[in-house]
Amino acid sequence: MDAKPQQNPEPPPSTLPPQGATSVPPPSAPTRTTLRRAVFGAVAGAVLVSGAVIAVPDGAEKAGPPAPGPVARAEAAAAAGSPASLSDLTALIGDRQKWVEAHPADAPSWAVLGSAYVEWGRRSADTAYYTRAEQALRRSLAAQPGERGNTEAWVGLGALANARNDFLAAKKWGETVRARQPKNWTVYPVLIDAYTGLGEYAAAAKATEEFGALRKGAPALGRTSDMYRNQGWREDALATAQEAADRATTPAGKAAALHRLGDLAAERGEPAHALAQYDAALRTDRGHLASLAGRARALVALGRTDEALADYRTVTTKLPRPEYVLELGELYESMDLDGDARTQYTKLRDLLTRARTAGVDEALTEARFEADHGDPGAAVELMRAEWGAQRRSSAVADALAWSLHRAGRSEEAVQYAERAVETGVRDASYAYHLGMIESSLGQDGPARGHLEQALRTNPDFSPLAAPLAREALDALGEPAPGGPARMQPPEPSAGPGSSTGPGPSREAAQETEEESGREPSRPAAPDPQVKPSATASP
Repeated sequence: MDAKPQQNPEPPPSTLPPQGATSVPPPSAPTRTTLRRAVFGAVAGAVLVSGAVIAVPDGAEKAGPPAPGPVARAEAAAAAGSPASLSDLTALIGDRQKWVEAHPADAPSWAVLGSAYVEWGRRSADTAYYTRAEQALRRSLAAQPGERGNTEAWVGLGALANARNDFLAAKKWGETVRARQPKNWTVYPVLIDAYTGLGEYAAAAKATEEFGALRKGAPALGRTSDMYRNQGWREDALATAQEAADRATTPAGKAAALHRLGDLAAERGEPAHALAQYDAALRTDRGHLASLAGRARALVALGRTDEALADYRTVTTKLPRPEYVLELGELYESMDLDGDARTQYTKLRDLLTRARTAGVDEALTEARFEADHGDPGAAVELMRAEWGAQRRSSAVADALAWSLHRAGRSEEAVQYAERAVETGVRDASYAYHLGMIESSLGQDGPARGHLEQALRTNPDFSPLAAPLAREALDALGEPAPGGPARMQPPEPSAGPGSSTGPGPSREAAQETEEESGREPSRPAAPDPQVKPSATASP
C-alpha cells in the first residue's frame, strides 16, 4: 500500500550516543512480560486510564462480537508471532503515536511503537524509521528499565539491530533477554536471525528448536523450514514450508509462507512453479512486494524479460532495497542496455550511501556490486571487515571469495568459496564461484564438477553469470577418457587380512549421489512439529 504511518507526534530527540542503539552493549545478564502482554496491556491500560465504560446494547450477546478493527488485528498478529498487513500496521502505529503523546510514561506502548517502526522500516525499505524506532525504544527504557522487567524494549532493540544487519549486537540483546526469561518466545526470532547472519548455524538450529517448543503454528514451521534449507535438506524444507502455508491464518502470514515456497522452487531451478507461488502470494496480499521481486526473477528465468522489467521497475520504486536495484541493473546489462544499467548502478550507490547514514550495514550487497561492476579491491576490504567482525555466514564467505578472485587473488579465495559451498546451502551461485576460482587455478576436474553442479541446481540462476558458467564449462571440455588414475580400482593385495574386493568408499558413494543430482543420504529428518535437531550442523 502507498499510505504511510502518520509522522507525528515525533518522539523527542534522542539523548543517546549518535552511533545508534544497536552499537550500545546491552546490560549484564525479573518480572516477566512478553510482547503479547505488552500489546494487550497497552490496550487495557488505555481503557482503564480513560475510565471508559462500554455499554452493551440489548441483543448484543446474540449478535456476537463485532469484527476486529485494524489495530486489534495488528495486535493479534503480534501476539501470534505473525506479520500484520501493512494497513493494519499503519493503524497500530497511528494508535500508539496518539496514545504516547498523551501518556509519555507508558513504557509498554513506547516499546510497541518502536517495534512497529522497525517492522515498517523493514517492509518499506525506509531506513528513516529505524531512527524513530531507536528513539521510541529508548523512551520505553527511560520510563521502565529493562532490568525492571521491560524486556520488550530489549527485544525491540534486538530486532532493530537485525534490521540494520548488526547481527552481533542483536545476538547480545537476544542472549541478555533469554538469560533472564528463557521462556519468552518473542526473543527467539531475534536470536535465530542473529545467529544465521553470523554464520552460527548450530546455534540458530538450537534457537529454532526452542522457538518451536514454545510457539506452535505457522511462524515456527516457517523458521524450521529455513533451518532445513540452510542445512541443505531441500525436501524437508519444502514439506515444512508447505505445512506452514497450509496453517497460516492471516493474509500477511499466508503471503510470507507462499513467498518462502516460491524461493525454494526458484533455488531448485523451477521458475514456473516459483512464479505460481509468488502470484499466489500477491493474490493473498497485494502489498507483499518481496513476492513481486521474486516474480520478476522467475520471469527472467522463463525468458519473459519484458514482464520482468515491468515488475522490477515497480518493486524498485515501491520497495527500493539495494539488492533489487542491483538485480535490475544486471538484467539491463545482460540485455546490452548499458545506459539503463548505469542508471540503476548510480541509484544503487545512492541507496548504499543513505543506508550507511541510517546505520544500516549493506556491505554484502555493496561488495557484490563492486566485485563485478566496480572496484574488486574495495569489495575485498568490505568483506574482510565483515569477516573480522565475526559475520561469517555462507553469503559473506562466498562474497569474500569472489571479491578476492576478481581482485586477482584466487589462491586466497578458494578456501572461502569451499566454505560457502560446504555449509549445505544449495545456492547455484556459490558453486559457480567456486568452479570459476578452481578453473583459474588450473584445477579443471573440480572446476568442471562445480560448474556442472551450479547449472544442475538452477540453470538460470543469474542472467549474467549463468551464460558465463556455460561458456566456462564448454571451454573446459570433456574429462579425459577413463578419468584420473586414482579412480582406477587398485590391484587386489595378496596375503592374510587383505580385502575381498575393491568396494567403493563412503566418500565415493557420497560424490556419486551429488553428481547424480540426488540429495546426500542422511538420517530421517525430525517431525517439524516435534523438535528439530539442534546438533545437526550444515
